Amino acid sequence: MKTELRIPSDLRFLVVIEAWLLGTLQLELGDWPDWPKWENRLRLVIVEAYSNVVRHAHHEQPQLPVLLKLEVQADVLFLEVWDQGEGFDLSTYLPPAPDTHQEGGYGWLILNRLMDKVEYQVRVQGQSNCLRLQAELPTESPLSPLPQQR
Repeated sequence: MKTELRIPSDLRFLVVIEAWLLGTLQLELGDWPDWPKWENRLRLVIVEAYSNVVRHAHHEQPQLPVLLKLEVQADVLFLEVWDQGEGFDLSTYLPPAPDTHQEGGYGWLILNRLMDKVEYQVRVQGQSNCLRLQAELPTESPLSPLPQQR
């Protein structure tokens, strides 16, 4: 399953983005016992990724579109967030230190904790920046009964 959404850079659209992502995935994974856990995880991921684009990449310029792409293949979920901003130099990223108060930098940490793979490319094909997120979906739910031992 593949789908995409092009939407303005405006935090008022967060509810639309959440409904698109979670509604689409519920159609695919809704009867899966782990769905509620994944729903909460992915809500945080999409809110963090989109709000970073709006606030940092697009500097609150709603006329700049954000392109979201979602793909589910068997047991892998792929999510891409495309923006038109200047791009972020990951070599300058400083992760938050537990003993200091740091204003920003938590988004990258959160995304890397919640997803199995996180990649960011600046000016893909000379045009847009792309945040690629990937999560391995367990093929068997931990809530499934254990096989009988003989």
